[in-house]
Amino acid sequence: MVALSRPDDLRHLHPLHAILLAFPLPLFLGALASDFAYWSTYEIQWANFSSWLIAGGLLVGGFTLLWALINLFRRRLADKGRLVAYFVVLLAMWGLGLINALVHAKDAWATMPEGLYLSIITTLLALVAAWIGYSGFRAGEVK
Repeated sequence: MVALSRPDDLRHLHPLHAILLAFPLPLFLGALASDFAYWSTYEIQWANFSSWLIAGGLLVGGFTLLWALINLFRRRLADKGRLVAYFVVLLAMWGLGLINALVHAKDAWATMPEGLYLSIITTLLALVAAWIGYSGFRAGEVK
């Protein structure tokens, strides 16, 4: 008889958590793209787009961070290795995203190049968080 993995296994990601985790990467990636467009053209609207995308990434990323914190306290001590790494990466992503939002609150001309660098780092952290969060899923995985 084939036993499927337990529902409380570390590979289990709640569907709502998975939906929340899907948003920060494209939002921060869009902010990076609009920062790059502003750096190339100096059209102020690109800086405005970036500010809004960062705000959206922070909003959804905050809920994802809260969910990860709750999961961290719900698991047994032996199961927390990957969850701690996931939480720390999400926390770093959110913290640098907040700093990025504060940098983008300045005049559009004053956001460069710090805003671009922060957008690159925040996007990479969002990618790592998504990678860690979704890494336990395998099609047809059995135990």
